[in-house]
Amino acid sequence: MPHRRCERPAQARTKPRAISATAPNQLYSWDITYLPSLIRGQFFYLYLFVDIFSRKIVGWQVYEQESSALAGELLRDLCHHEGIPLNQLTLHSDNGSSMKGSTMLATMQQLGVMPSFSRPSVSNDNPYSESLFKTLKYRPQYPLRHFADVTEARQWVTELVKWYNHEHRHSAIGFVTPAQRHEGLDEQLLTNRRAVYEAAYAKNPERWSGNTRNWQRTEEVHLNPDKAKEGEAKDKDIQIRKVA
Repeated sequence: MPHRRCERPAQARTKPRAISATAPNQLYSWDITYLPSLIRGQFFYLYLFVDIFSRKIVGWQVYEQESSALAGELLRDLCHHEGIPLNQLTLHSDNGSSMKGSTMLATMQQLGVMPSFSRPSVSNDNPYSESLFKTLKYRPQYPLRHFADVTEARQWVTELVKWYNHEHRHSAIGFVTPAQRHEGLDEQLLTNRRAVYEAAYAKNPERWSGNTRNWQRTEEVHLNPDKAKEGEAKDKDIQIRKVA
């Protein structure tokens, strides 16, 4: 019973290797999403790079087409702006043509950026970018009217990124802003919050049914972790909460 049809036989796919980050500018995730235009069937394309450790949007641009060359230019500007040295950054993405195009891969090699790719048609392998796009598009400020031109789309994204990086308190990083965590300001903020909560608990403990909120800083962030390591991380977090 061999495979006889014209298409390529199904191939076994393995989960992407587990990667972790302990500081900003070690692990990025990026993707492209559509922004609707007034012309039916035509779209603008939002290129978005996010630092997985800090959740900060470190680079973005809106173009009128998907292109590996445009993505390479954006990555080059991003590495220059952030001052990223060779062989420090890992960049994760899906398997789109812009992500695996020869120009983009050549740019990554020149910059010393290590690639990481999701499995085909498995969005869970790139959860940070997918979650970020949902956050942006489900904002109340998302326009009901489609964008008239690329300039209007860029203006809207500019304000959105400003809100996300500098005003949005992200629950996964202790309700600090991504910009504060990216700049290393979150540790002192969380320490101050923990002191305030401990003082309030000591003064009036009956206000809490259990422990106070855990304000411990997340020191390591994982992308596609192995199940064993993921379980260890959860157990460690539970132990920290009990101690707190």
